[in-house]
Amino acid sequence: MRETSGAPMIDIVDLRKSYGDFEALRGLNFSVPRGQIVGFLGPNGAGKSTTMRILTGYLPYTAGSVKVSGIEIADDANAARKMIGYLPENNPQYEDMMVAEYLSFIADVRQVEKNKKQDQVARAVERCGLQEVFHKDIGQLSKGYRQRVGLAQAILHEPQLLILDEPTSGLDPNQIIEIRNLIKELGRETTIVMSTHILQEAQHTCERILIINNGLLVADDTPEQLAMGDFGFIYLEIAPRENAPVDKQAMKRKLQGVNGVVGIDEQAVDVEGNVAFMIRYEKVDPRRDLFNTVVDSQLVLLELKRQRASLEETFRRLTARVEE
Repeated sequence: MRETSGAPMIDIVDLRKSYGDFEALRGLNFSVPRGQIVGFLGPNGAGKSTTMRILTGYLPYTAGSVKVSGIEIADDANAARKMIGYLPENNPQYEDMMVAEYLSFIADVRQVEKNKKQDQVARAVERCGLQEVFHKDIGQLSKGYRQRVGLAQAILHEPQLLILDEPTSGLDPNQIIEIRNLIKELGRETTIVMSTHILQEAQHTCERILIINNGLLVADDTPEQLAMGDFGFIYLEIAPRENAPVDKQAMKRKLQGVNGVVGIDEQAVDVEGNVAFMIRYEKVDPRRDLFNTVVDSQLVLLELKRQRASLEETFRRLTARVEE
């Protein structure tokens, strides 16, 4: 993770948003330093879109504080918007415009200074790889190139914060890799918050992941740490000692009694007489106790290997836990 310094790019404290009697955000807290690429994840209805609309200044909030580069959005939303580039999920564009015309139009809307306009359009085109389609109509472009145009319009005014809502939605695998690499490149100069339902994209692209559910933050860590979690799977293979057969059921009962073990499934083995289990655990790493259980049973431990939980599994368990 790159070093970051100065005031946070985003600082959200006890953020609440109500729609009538329904409270979409129930005291959300997080901070994003400058220079990070952050994944913002959550199931449908978790409050992601509400949070992003508040961050971009298009939706008022009920209570709390939302600051972008030290500016309270409720006090000066226009000043905050000038520092933000936004790519919405549906990526609306004028299809009958050429890319050149569209970016020129966006530059005017963003009030880019006339003496800087040509240079900033050229820089956005170069960074997003649009040179080959610069004089083509947007309606003629592939989905991948249209996403690039969307990113170009979002960075045209050289924002300090880039907010991307489902930037790889609807792309084919090759296009996803292209946009992923482009986001990483943009992240070298800009703070990025990226909302996505594709957890692999967050894992490959982001330095940090925030998971929100029912209007609350339920996780905040690196993809690597989240994937490790406080649960997972352990593959355990044992062999008999001195040709004495292994009593599978007796061994299974012993292993089920180990602290942290929540489930055991038998596994196929290549060597006759050996026994293998896939052990599910939560909260407590049971490897030491599993080792002792096998040794105390006068059996031979051939393999004991922990398998990391996937980010998808971590996401499912974290969000399900809050719902429960």
